[in-house]
Amino acid sequence: MTDSPEAWRAVIAALRDDDVRAVLAETAAAPRTPRARERALDRLATLGLVVRDGDGIRFDDAPLRALLVAPPRPRGPERFLDRDGRIDRYPSQHGDRVEVLSLVAARAFSPGVVMSEHEVNEHLEAYAPNDDVAVLRRYLVDHGLLVRTPSGSEYALARE
Repeated sequence: MTDSPEAWRAVIAALRDDDVRAVLAETAAAPRTPRARERALDRLATLGLVVRDGDGIRFDDAPLRALLVAPPRPRGPERFLDRDGRIDRYPSQHGDRVEVLSLVAARAFSPGVVMSEHEVNEHLEAYAPNDDVAVLRRYLVDHGLLVRTPSGSEYALARE
């Protein structure tokens, strides 16, 4: 079960069950010191899993429910994009970087269309981290995905 990328969903769902949590608590190796218990409660409160009510605490399963309804994490080159489709970080692995750049090139440009540098920059604005279109444009050229015309003043999507 733990080999599945979605196995965490079953774990989260189980932790929403009061009986499962009670049995899990029984398996704790040793009694906790008051200081260790307080640190654990602080961590659980920070995570939103417990709410302090006066002198007591109560479990809140809202964060677990939110995890269960959240969409799965993206795979492939999309994992390097934020929710708006902008690159949030350039991958360090060459293959991953080429995948991300290829995805951006396919989304931003049409085959056979020749553009000025200004037009290319406008197309890349939606994808460039920190609005640094020059770096993104340079990466696309360096990786052979975008080519400069012989005059050097215009760009086009590389032919496959």
